This record gives sequence, structure tokens and C-alpha cells, in this order.
Amino acid sequence: MARSSQSARYLDIHPVDPQPRLIDQAVHVLQEGGLIAYPTDSCYALGCTLDAREPLERIRRIRQVGKDHHFTLVCADFAQLSQFVIVSNPTFRLVKNSTPGPYTFILPATKEVPRRMAHPKKHTVGVRIPDHRVTHALLEALGGPIVSSTLLLPGQEDPPSEGWVVQDLLGDQLDAIIDSGEVGIEPTTVVNLSAGEVEVARVGAGDPDRF
Repeated sequence: MARSSQSARYLDIHPVDPQPRLIDQAVHVLQEGGLIAYPTDSCYALGCTLDAREPLERIRRIRQVGKDHHFTLVCADFAQLSQFVIVSNPTFRLVKNSTPGPYTFILPATKEVPRRMAHPKKHTVGVRIPDHRVTHALLEALGGPIVSSTLLLPGQEDPPSEGWVVQDLLGDQLDAIIDSGEVGIEPTTVVNLSAGEVEVARVGAGDPDRF
């Protein structure tokens, strides 16, 4: 979906009982190769589909990150997550017991993950299963993961917490913005399990003490 000068579609979706019609509109934007801003159980995220190329580059431009940026596959459940990362026996229970929740796990990517979105040298990728009604409704309707990155802009300490702020900041760079009321401003806690050891790479919304 090529960007025009028009502002992003603004979708006011109920946080507890998401309207299927509006969820379908957001999913249509994703399926057409668009880039959305959507709420999660930690903070706002930028998202596109796994096969989208241009939105991935748009995320890099918006966030001003390089090729080694770890994107995250936001998944509906553990079965979907295990299609895209290699989960060894020692890490299975750790990941399983921490999901759904505000945690991102860095793990070796399977061949299902396009090379352009995995770490270029380590071929690792972030995965997570959020605990958020709207996010789950999106994932269920989409039938696949959402490639995501925290909506944290260069020079800002915290992500925006409300949809209208996202619209003011990025309305002309996105294709759709989902507003489900105020969300948190802490990104996920990132746990790197790719080397076989537990390394808390970023402390965020999830309690790191369990690791």
C-alpha cells in the first residue's frame, strides 16, 4: 500500500469488546500492505504483515533504526509462535509460563521468517504473545502474526499513550491508527534466549525477576 498525502484511517475500537467491523477494516489495511499503529498490553506498536516489504522500511525510517534492529512477531498463541522460532526444551517452559504477557523473547528464527526481518548476522527474531483484547482480535482475524516494533520515536523517552497523539505525530506516515483508550508507556521486557542462556536485555513492563 503506497502512502498518499492523506491522513491515516482512525479506528475507535472498544478495548474490551472490539467491534468486528472495525477489526476487519484494520486487517484489510494490513492485508493490503499497510502500516498500522495499534495498542498492546505494554504500549503502542507499529505493525505490518510478514510478507510486507515497504512498511518494514517505513518502520525503520520512522524509528531511525538500522538493519540489525530486532523486529518482533506478535503471535496469537504458542502454537503460532513455535512456527517462527526454535524453542529448545530448556526454554519451552520458561516461554510458555510467561505468555501471554508483556514479554518479548529473542530466539533463533525458523525458515518461515523472511531474512529481511531477522537479525542479519544472528538470524534471530523477537516473538511475543500479548494479553490485550484488541490485539488478539486483530491476530485472530488476520490469521497470522503481526510484524511489530515499539512506537518509540527518536529523541523521545516514552511512546505515545493515546491514539490522537499518534495521529498528531504520525498521521501522514501511517495507513491506520487504532484508538482503544489510553495504553501504557513501558515497552515489553526483552529476554534473549538465543544463546541458550537467559539474558534480560531490556527491563520493561514485564517483571524481570521471574527470569
